[in-house]
Amino acid sequence: MSSPNFWDDQEKSTSVINEINELKNITKEIEKVKERVLDIESLFNENDSDTLSLVEEEALLIKQDLEKLDIYVLLSGEYDQNNCLLEVHSGAGGTEACDWAMMLYRMYTRWCDRKNYKYEVIDYLEGEEVGIKSATILVKGSYAYGYLKCEKGIHRLVRLSPFDANHKRHTSFASILVTPIIEDVKDIEIDPKDLKIDVYRSSGNGGQGVNTTDSAVRITHLPSKIVVTCQNERSQLQNKEQAMKILRNKLKLLEIEKKEQELDNIKGEQKNIEFGSQIRSYVMHPYSMVKDHRTKEETSNVNLALDGDLDNFIEAKLKEDKYENQ
Repeated sequence: MSSPNFWDDQEKSTSVINEINELKNITKEIEKVKERVLDIESLFNENDSDTLSLVEEEALLIKQDLEKLDIYVLLSGEYDQNNCLLEVHSGAGGTEACDWAMMLYRMYTRWCDRKNYKYEVIDYLEGEEVGIKSATILVKGSYAYGYLKCEKGIHRLVRLSPFDANHKRHTSFASILVTPIIEDVKDIEIDPKDLKIDVYRSSGNGGQGVNTTDSAVRITHLPSKIVVTCQNERSQLQNKEQAMKILRNKLKLLEIEKKEQELDNIKGEQKNIEFGSQIRSYVMHPYSMVKDHRTKEETSNVNLALDGDLDNFIEAKLKEDKYENQ
């Protein structure tokens, strides 16, 4: 930060400041634990029952503080500190699936609000009647990828359908894909001949933010079959620039995967959006339960989970992965 050129690159300087603030927060937590340990040591010379009770209370607080710090040990992957792209895709099932995808989109934006993460809507494709077919958001914040990588996979909803005249029980599926944003992608060269670029009219939630021109951009990288869309910017040129950044990022990931042969660790195993492949089920009828099929973590408060309270599920998955890798 003392460099005279520090502020020349606004994006990089912001990233460094965020990292410093995160390190300061961790340091404060460590100092708090050290102070509690010193307090206990000073009490050991006394031998009355009140003192022993106070020592037990302090020891419990130290245990709780260490559990908070443990999350930083779990978030030690190569890309865990990075920003990330989170994509929501509806499965088969038309209206039901699109509505479920919209519910997941809301769940993750609410989770971002809880974590004080900023997010930008990169792409948003509405369903024919309700909900969304797909959406992509850029999540910005320390350890955004580290947390959200636990959410990639198929999510299943069971409920009494509000779209069924007979009010029957329906099962819907949607998939979540999470990829880290890698800053250094300037070395990725793309041959313009390998690109198929389409423009179309942006869609959104209505109001002044909706473009009235064909400004949305879809870029298909023909050799890799990677498709990237962007429609949140004001102009076609800005959308194209943003889409190219995302494409370079995905190509960089593909390059890393080939070199390290770690497809499952970096991008996640992709499954068909159907029954039997889900990582988590959200059951609203005939009982209330959210259950993660990987860790067996569960809660009966479905509404709270759908309102973005996901940390218990995320931390359980992080701990499971940590133990598996030891």
